[in-house]
Amino acid sequence: MRQFDAKGMKCPLPVLKARRLLKEMAPGEQIEIEATDPGAPKDFVHFCDTTGHRLVENSERDGVYVIRIEAVG
Repeated sequence: MRQFDAKGMKCPLPVLKARRLLKEMAPGEQIEIEATDPGAPKDFVHFCDTTGHRLVENSERDGVYVIRIEAVG
């Protein structure tokens, strides 16, 4: 599983950078994104709804939003 540290980035940067990484990934591969922007969870829900990637986790741990996405071919 890939890791992407988006802490401190303001939306839409986490989504844009994650999209670039997902394009390089094989179907079924997962990426875990850590973000601090409070808009990130809903932005990634929308991103997955529009791109077809699968949202595996969307949670918060100690003020850090953890978003895990599975790449879809």
